[in-house]
Amino acid sequence: MSETTPSPGNRRHFLKSATVLVAAAACAPGTDATITTDSPRAQPLRDADLNSAQLSALAEAVLPAALGAEGQRAAVTAFVAWCDAYEPVAEEMHGYGYADVRYLPADPVPAWRAQLDALDRLAQRVHHAPFASRSLAERQALVAQATRSVRGERLPSPLTASHIAIALVSHWASSPRAWDMALGVQVAPMTCRTLDGAVQKPLPIVSAASADSGVRSGSRT
Repeated sequence: MSETTPSPGNRRHFLKSATVLVAAAACAPGTDATITTDSPRAQPLRDADLNSAQLSALAEAVLPAALGAEGQRAAVTAFVAWCDAYEPVAEEMHGYGYADVRYLPADPVPAWRAQLDALDRLAQRVHHAPFASRSLAERQALVAQATRSVRGERLPSPLTASHIAIALVSHWASSPRAWDMALGVQVAPMTCRTLDGAVQKPLPIVSAASADSGVRSGSRT
């Protein structure tokens, strides 16, 4: 099939990004970089239909608190867009060392949807209330209970994650924001940048609070 055909091209871009990130150095302590899609398809193949309240509550429980509410919402939005854009059993980009045709895994979203529902059922059994209504500590304990059988020291690819909590963290961990947070500077990998500052030292990360403080300070002078 022609490389200029939109669908295979998107698949190949997806696999290329996945290969680079999985092979890269860890983007956060104790984790490996994993698949990301910074440019999801303009026309999603289907609606992931993940419960937004449950997913947001899960994100708050498993993503770094340093992200803040806005950062966690952005991570959830990117994860859902990635789920919508994923094309199950699509042809992989041909890699080095093999000539056979390989295909991506089946759609993981139905299992993740069931796991979100299972977290809610677990919360109902333990706390007699929905998962999203519980405190942060209670939600974290529920997630720990739901994933207690998961083994491994590194984050897997989101596609092979055995639980949606792990898939969500894995997907975020490969994002430019995660790399910046891990390195403590603005490197913005996997993004288009100009060559003007290529030889300059990366700028430090400026938090929203610091930026707001600077604006207020400047307005007084």
